Amino acid sequence: MVDLDPEPDSRVEVGGQARPTSGRDHGNLSRLRSSSLEIKEKEIREKGSEILREQLDAAKKELKLKDRECERLAQVRNQLEQELEELTASLFEEAHKMVNEANVKQAGAEKQLKEAQGKIDVLQAEVTALKTLVLTSTPSSPNRQLHPQLQSPGTRGAHKHVGGHIRNKSASGAFPPSSGKPEPSSVSIPHATKEDREMDSILYAEFLTWKEKSSLDRSSAFLSRIYREDIGPCLSFTRSELSQLVQSAVENNLLTIEPVAMSALPMVKASAVECGGPKKCALSGMSRLCRHRIKLGDKGSYYYISPSSRARITAVCNFFTYIRYIQQGLVRHDAEQMFWEVMRLRREMTVAKLGFYPTDQG
Repeated sequence: MVDLDPEPDSRVEVGGQARPTSGRDHGNLSRLRSSSLEIKEKEIREKGSEILREQLDAAKKELKLKDRECERLAQVRNQLEQELEELTASLFEEAHKMVNEANVKQAGAEKQLKEAQGKIDVLQAEVTALKTLVLTSTPSSPNRQLHPQLQSPGTRGAHKHVGGHIRNKSASGAFPPSSGKPEPSSVSIPHATKEDREMDSILYAEFLTWKEKSSLDRSSAFLSRIYREDIGPCLSFTRSELSQLVQSAVENNLLTIEPVAMSALPMVKASAVECGGPKKCALSGMSRLCRHRIKLGDKGSYYYISPSSRARITAVCNFFTYIRYIQQGLVRHDAEQMFWEVMRLRREMTVAKLGFYPTDQG
């Protein structure tokens, strides 16, 4: 047999001479080689382990950073969720509050609407009644509710408010009823008929001119004449200053007349001399039994007036009430009927100025 792998010839140089090695030397060399390989492998493994540990530490650090970032993001998310919940609750609360306020306002508006509709219904009823009174009154057949001076004595004595002037029915005009016995201090004048009256063309022309553009401006010829001939003399009393105040209140629809109980004490905010008393007229200054008192606008003072002074004031009030009806278009009569009613009211002022006035019978 042939040894295909003959043992190499190993030689060791000793002293510059190559000497062949023996088999034992060869084994030692192999062991040295294997041990060096083991050492290298061990070094490689240790170095690899060290690298892996470094990478692991770096991964752990990076993981910790990621955990901290996740915690921070979780806190931000929780904070945002809390703020969102608070905002949602606040919005719902505000919306609920706005709905409640809207409901309250709607209820208030509905209540005001009902009250306004009620007031409108009342005003419409008053206007209808007022038109009925005006339209049913003619100079030849006056409405006794519109002209209380034509009522019988037994039906008078209640308060009435006409055209803004509050006065008592018992003496709102200058004439007593045509039937019944007149009192010694009163006068009875027969009611004029169409046969015994004649129209003054000048007065009628002035009235027609005024009616075209009716106003309460006294610069017109119609009202200027009436102020000069009727209103001025009728409201001219001894106390001129108070007379002017009374006329101004009548013109501005601010005069109030009310009856007073004889046992009532005078409500005085001015001096007793200015306001008069139950037995002294504040306008004439004469000692008379005063069953009525007047108030001028919103002033707190009351002025006691005698029956004659009251008749003169109410006569002027009746005149202003009627021409205001004409101005507002509430009177549907023809011009001639309106003219004769104005003349009748002028006659009332003239008779009252002369001192004639009706007396209470009841």
